[in-house]
Amino acid sequence: MTRTPAAAVTSADVARLAGVSRATVSFVLNNTQTHRVSEATRTKVLAAADTLGYVPHAAARSLRAGRTNLVLIPAAVSAIGRLVSGWIDELHTELERYGYTTVLHAGRYADAVTAARAWAELRPGAVLALDGASLTEAGADVLRRAGVQALMAFAPEPVRGVVTVPFDDRRAGVLAVEHLVARGRRRLAVVMPRERGLSAFAAPRLAGARSVAARTTATVTPVEMEYTYASAAELARGWAERGLDGVFAYNDEYAALLLRALQDAGIDVPGDVAVVGCDDLVTAILQRPALTTVRLDVPSAAQIAGALHGLIEHGTAEPLPAVEPVLVWRESA
Repeated sequence: MTRTPAAAVTSADVARLAGVSRATVSFVLNNTQTHRVSEATRTKVLAAADTLGYVPHAAARSLRAGRTNLVLIPAAVSAIGRLVSGWIDELHTELERYGYTTVLHAGRYADAVTAARAWAELRPGAVLALDGASLTEAGADVLRRAGVQALMAFAPEPVRGVVTVPFDDRRAGVLAVEHLVARGRRRLAVVMPRERGLSAFAAPRLAGARSVAARTTATVTPVEMEYTYASAAELARGWAERGLDGVFAYNDEYAALLLRALQDAGIDVPGDVAVVGCDDLVTAILQRPALTTVRLDVPSAAQIAGALHGLIEHGTAEPLPAVEPVLVWRESA
C-alpha cells in the first residue's frame, strides 16, 4: 500500500491561523529588522508557527536573498581534533548570536576550484577555511561570483579577495625542533598522521622541522603513524633500530599515544627519547612525564564571528591577530 505524503505546512497556513498577511509572517520568522511588527502580532505568528510545526524553507529564502545564513567551514572529519572541535563549538555559539548557522563541509575534491563550486551551490553567507591552501584566488573568484559575501582563511600568505588570519604551521615545527636541538637531541623524528585530511597541517610542520635541521647538525626523519595504539606500538617496537633520540608528534593526541607505546616498549622518556606534542590539550599535562608541547594562540571565536558578520553585512572587518605558536616546556622534553 502506497502512503501519500502529508502536505507540507506553508507560510500561508501560518498566516491564515494567525490572521495576518504572508509578508508579516516572513518579517517575523526571518526577524527582518527593516519592518516593524508589534509584539502582539509577533507573538501570534510565532504561536501559529509552533502549533502547525512550520519550518521556514531555507532554499526558498536563499533564492530571495541570494545567500543563506550559513557559515560554511570546509574540513575533513579527521582534521577536527579536540582543539579545533572545541574552538568550532565556541564559534557556532558566537555566530548564533548574529543569526548564522555553522556548517562543516567534508567533501573530497580534485582541486580548489571544484571545491569552491561545490561550496557555492549552498549559497553560504560566508566561507571560513581553516586550511588556507583550500581557498585559492581562483576559488575565491568562483565564490564571489556566486554571491558569497565573506571569505576568510587561516593561511601563511594573503590570498587576493580573502581576509587572511596569518597562520604559518611551519612555525610549530620550528619551535618544537629548536627546543629538541637545544636539549641536545640530534636524531629527530616527526610523526606524520596517516589519516585523511591532516597532511595539509602536518606537511608544513615537517617543513619547519627540516628548516631547523638544515641549519644545525640535527637530522629529521618523517615517520607515519595512525591514531591508534596499535600503530604507535608498532612504531615503538622499531624505535631502537632507528636510533632516534627525539620526536615531534603531529599533536598532543598522537604524542600521548606514542609516549605510552614507547614506555611500554621499555624506552625511557625523556631519557632515551624526548617527546614534543602540539596544541597544549588538557591531556598533555596529564601524561607522565607531562608533555612538552606547542600551544597555538588563536584569535577568539568571538573575534572571528564578529569579523565574519562585519564582512557579510558591511563588506569590512577589523584586522585579526595572527595565530602565534608558543612552546610550553614540561618534563617529556
